[in-house]
Amino acid sequence: MTRIDRPSPNHDSRRGAAIDMLVLHYTGMKTAGEAVARLCDPAAKVSAHYTIDEDGTVYAHVPESERAWHAGVAHWAGATDVNARSIGIELVNPGHEFGYRDFPDAQIAALIPLCHSIRMRHPIPSWRVLGHSDVAPARKDDPGERFPWKRLADAGIGLWPAPGDSNLEASALARFGYDPDAPLSKVIAAFQRHFRPAAVDGRWDGECARLLHGLLEKFTRPAL
Repeated sequence: MTRIDRPSPNHDSRRGAAIDMLVLHYTGMKTAGEAVARLCDPAAKVSAHYTIDEDGTVYAHVPESERAWHAGVAHWAGATDVNARSIGIELVNPGHEFGYRDFPDAQIAALIPLCHSIRMRHPIPSWRVLGHSDVAPARKDDPGERFPWKRLADAGIGLWPAPGDSNLEASALARFGYDPDAPLSKVIAAFQRHFRPAAVDGRWDGECARLLHGLLEKFTRPAL
């Protein structure tokens, strides 16, 4: 894994928050060069801790001790300053606007050990390994339905559900961590992009209920 330091000035203090989340994004720009330049441009006021190019090259932008500006207005399990408590990783991909495509093997092969090393340094539970769309479902679609979440879960990063037997309503998504105040169809679509990528339609159905039940059986969410 090749690592290149490309420092970004776009960061500030974590304000005493402990790091307990990992948030994955796609860059959503036409080229890697454009994306890295924007993440390092002080006028853009956005950043991430790392960017991974499609060939597996890792660009390091912000020290993990600092708060990178990657999640924006976001929510997970009652937390609203997601940036303060998360590590943000951008994956080079043109996204839905510019020709969304699969994430290459080399890119994911670099992502997996990076995630493992981050989780060795910070106590990030599996249910808090998330996509940008999970924490900002009303605004974001990334990393999207082509991202190989199951491959990460099989490598010990994040969760992948075995369907349970349940008639849970969509409102139960808040029990896992999703924002109860976000538009419900957007929240359902975010859940589907992560855990049922074959059919992202924003409509709750029996399969979604069974998958959510399977997730809720895998962890005990601590009280806030």
